[in-house]
Amino acid sequence: MTEKMPLVLLPGLLCDRRLWAAQTAGLADVADASVPDLTRDDSFPAMARRVLADAPEQFALAGLSMGGYVAQEIVRWAPDRVTRLALLDTTARADTPEQSSRRRDLIALSSRGQFHGVTPRLLPTLIHPDRLNDSDLIGTITAMANAVGRDGFLRQETAIQARSDGRADLARIAVPTLVLCGREDLLTPLERHEEMAALIPNAWLVVVEHCGHMTTLERPDVVNAAMREWLLG
Repeated sequence: MTEKMPLVLLPGLLCDRRLWAAQTAGLADVADASVPDLTRDDSFPAMARRVLADAPEQFALAGLSMGGYVAQEIVRWAPDRVTRLALLDTTARADTPEQSSRRRDLIALSSRGQFHGVTPRLLPTLIHPDRLNDSDLIGTITAMANAVGRDGFLRQETAIQARSDGRADLARIAVPTLVLCGREDLLTPLERHEEMAALIPNAWLVVVEHCGHMTTLERPDVVNAAMREWLLG
């Protein structure tokens, strides 16, 4: 029997292991998956250190959105420990001024005691418009956000705001890399993924049709097929 590949799955902003539930289950025959808690630190270097301290000596690494930022930090810190990399619905660029402004607004909303108003504000940018009445999907997203909570959210946003442009580092990634995004991802659009795939030497791009930012939840079967090819290729 072939030994399963250690696989570390990094969740995004206001997300937990439920973001990756379909992948953890669907890839269980080929991967031994774990999902770290990214709510306890307010910087990506601190998150990376915590993930590396708990991870196997070598592992495949996947991150979605904010998890993709942490994944890039880990590869910069410990490239010898990462055997494969998957960047989902993320970017190597720093925030635009408009994005920074939106983050400040959400931080202010949370700081005024209105944290539970953050997720409804974000939903139209997170999922495909056709899924805005999908009660199961919205219920999962809301439950994850509530579990992360206000303090975890503020720590994560602090980390995101401090990140710098990482495009110059992409050329040094030396492992097979899957770059994947939803066709209708509004937060990290397709052109950001085309850019990353062009800059990473051994990368390929997968576009998930009729899908927004939350690909692992919106189109889990398509994501699982791409990740299976990435793990076994």
